[in-house]
Amino acid sequence: YASSSIEGRIAVEFFDPSPETQSRKYAFKCHRQVIDGVDTVYPVNALAFNPVHGTFASGGADGVVNVWDRWNKKRLRQYPRYPTSVASLAFSHDGRLLAVASSYTFEEGEKDHAPDSVFVRMIGENECRPKQVGG
Repeated sequence: YASSSIEGRIAVEFFDPSPETQSRKYAFKCHRQVIDGVDTVYPVNALAFNPVHGTFASGGADGVVNVWDRWNKKRLRQYPRYPTSVASLAFSHDGRLLAVASSYTFEEGEKDHAPDSVFVRMIGENECRPKQVGG
């Protein structure tokens, strides 16, 4: 499973308590950008696993959706920025569609913002496919 944080991190962990399995868990930084020389960290608001490939998507307060290969520990894809924070994500049962809820999550307090929207993205055949291990 994977969990996300308001500190711009994702952790990939396992329920199996065996030392061999636990040695495979890891965490990484994401949803960050350098603005005027300052590392700006955005909360990771949403995670969704692709039901076909087992890769996962993350959505952040930066308005960005990334797709991650959990086996090779690499980002596979970054989609263009949405109008406001990504509040929720969900793949269709066949992994061909990704619903993205774009909604200001008040990380900067009360302010004018784009209206809440749901976008449905068609997923290409290879967009969420993990890379071959070692290749």
